[in-house]
Amino acid sequence: MKVVDALARILKIEGTEFLSAYPTTALIEAAAKADIRPVLCRQERVGVGIADGYARVKNGKTLAVFCMQYGPGAENAFPGVATAYSDSTPMLLLPLGHPRDRAQVFPLFSSARTYASVTKAVETIAVGSQVADVMRRAISLMRMGRPGPVMIEIPADLVNEEVPDALIEAYRPVKVTAAGANAREVETAARVLREARRPVIHAGQGVLYAEASGDLLELADLLEAPVMTTMEAKSAFPEDHPLALGTGGPAVSGPILQYLREADVVFGIGCSFTRHGMAASIPAGKTLIHATNDERDLNKNYAADYPLLGDARLVLRQFVEAIKAQGGRPAGRQSVRAELESVRAAWLAEWKATLGSAEVPINPYRVISEFMRTVAPREAIVTHDSGSPRDQLLPFYRAVSPRSYLGWGKSHALGTGLGLTIGAKLAAPDKFCVNFMGDAAFGMTGLDFETAVRCGIPICTVVLNNSAMAIEIPHLVVSHDKYGARDIGGRYADLGRAMGGWSERVEKPEDIAGAFARARKATDSGQAALLEFVTSQETRFSHRGALR
Repeated sequence: MKVVDALARILKIEGTEFLSAYPTTALIEAAAKADIRPVLCRQERVGVGIADGYARVKNGKTLAVFCMQYGPGAENAFPGVATAYSDSTPMLLLPLGHPRDRAQVFPLFSSARTYASVTKAVETIAVGSQVADVMRRAISLMRMGRPGPVMIEIPADLVNEEVPDALIEAYRPVKVTAAGANAREVETAARVLREARRPVIHAGQGVLYAEASGDLLELADLLEAPVMTTMEAKSAFPEDHPLALGTGGPAVSGPILQYLREADVVFGIGCSFTRHGMAASIPAGKTLIHATNDERDLNKNYAADYPLLGDARLVLRQFVEAIKAQGGRPAGRQSVRAELESVRAAWLAEWKATLGSAEVPINPYRVISEFMRTVAPREAIVTHDSGSPRDQLLPFYRAVSPRSYLGWGKSHALGTGLGLTIGAKLAAPDKFCVNFMGDAAFGMTGLDFETAVRCGIPICTVVLNNSAMAIEIPHLVVSHDKYGARDIGGRYADLGRAMGGWSERVEKPEDIAGAFARARKATDSGQAALLEFVTSQETRFSHRGALR
């Protein structure tokens, strides 16, 4: 068979259901012949986002793939791949490459060279007989240890080269393995955690990829220890649980601010402890237990008092067993839940008026509040976009089941959430998949709402339209006063309707709940929905920057 058909056959063997793509590449036709559905986006960055969202919801168990042409196609996909790499999303990228006799000639764009900085591995197929080996290596690297995007470049003059059928027929799906941490080191760290006065568990998305949410819940209940999650890990711990602190991002909940400051021991599990503007920093003076499956994370930005290397689920099981062997639940923890509930109630009381605001234009927090009241979190998959929607949604939205929220953004581009939501709906067609974006984000990728319409992927896009880049108010002062630099405009419900979707523009707070119900009904009937809320230029956030 030809190289391109061999690639499609291997994708099928690995269980690939969808191929996110943008022409021109022969792999689209080959995949269709192999009964893999192509989903063609409007631009490559969104196509990468579709594969990204699909991979996150499927937890990397079903192969997420994006393919594109060489040159402009590969160039335009770069920011999407950078986001996936920073968030450790397991996905396979299959760009066409320039013919081998000119691939290194200036000014031709080389994916193999350029993408090395934003992928876990890059390899170019040199000869057709390498296809099976190259694919096996890439998929193995993608899934084991810290996951991440991998790339295989396919030279354009190679796609029709013949590959012996026997090489592909012998291919078997890649098996994944993982290891726990050193048992003695776990025993020591577990004792420190059990004897802590005010411990906090800091859970990263490694918990999600290890499918360890149940184990995390068991450990928290055993210790009566509060749990916070990173932005990428939001939904790894049920946020309606009495021990939930919420999500640590650029804006944080009141409980996270208080408990992280007062903690004596912080147990990081499945997290990188990266010092970053999108992550809550760890205050000085804490004893740190850090368990990760990537040795590059240990002692990176914080000195780890008890470093552990291992898979999050296996390490959590080790901690549970070690703490049980040491006597189980420590004494003096009876009042933890009541104290945390008091702190949470006090923080929410500060925001009650804003969350229930009747002001016009609509306060965006009222939109979030009404969404939470109208839509059961177990029935939805939600994501934010960059800027204000992210910082407004993260602290208040309560995700209660694993992978029901897609948090992202260490390397973030406006408009990423739209592609993620399309991919999420492909992965979980029974869920109400919703992305919250601002009008600036819609300007970046909004035309790909038509992709959802055309491909019959009934997502719900929420556009918070305040006709401005409100988050830039402190940064664009003179330029705005003189030239209106922050102003942007548009009627996005009209655009959604023009692209064939169901849409509605909402200007009064009393209409919010009904609009969400109507949008839900539209998606249930198979229509992509767009809700435009005309909002105020709200720039107050919950403790934004307090833990940087």
